[in-house]
Amino acid sequence: MIGQLARRTGCKVQTIRYYEQIGLMPEPVRTEGNQRRYGAPHLKRLAFVRHSRELGFSLEAIRELLDLADDPDRSCATADSIARRQFDQVESRIARLQALKRELKRMIVQCRGGRVAECRVIEVLADHGLCVSDHGNPPVDKLAVS
Repeated sequence: MIGQLARRTGCKVQTIRYYEQIGLMPEPVRTEGNQRRYGAPHLKRLAFVRHSRELGFSLEAIRELLDLADDPDRSCATADSIARRQFDQVESRIARLQALKRELKRMIVQCRGGRVAECRVIEVLADHGLCVSDHGNPPVDKLAVS
């Protein structure tokens, strides 16, 4: 039953149904009472999809990877390419998050805790042009945030 599959995988019932609707999961056999019956292949496939999602793969990339997994005699070059593309996206996100961290740290360090009228956090947030530049300020890495 779908509830058992959900408990065994930590996946929500609605998510399993969604994966069935979009073709990531094969339709299960149904009992005379119209209950879904899942077997080991469903469990294995759902674990594959869940792990792929945890690694940030898009549903389309997962679909491609599943197609490859369903044909084990094919070259894994395409799988490697998909994984490289995902790696590049993660690297890009990390770079953006590091820039975000530096900007937030700079805003916090420059805010002296005085009046809102002189608050650097409010000032920077109000002027989007200030967010991406050093503005002649010392590197944030050299400043301490308490």
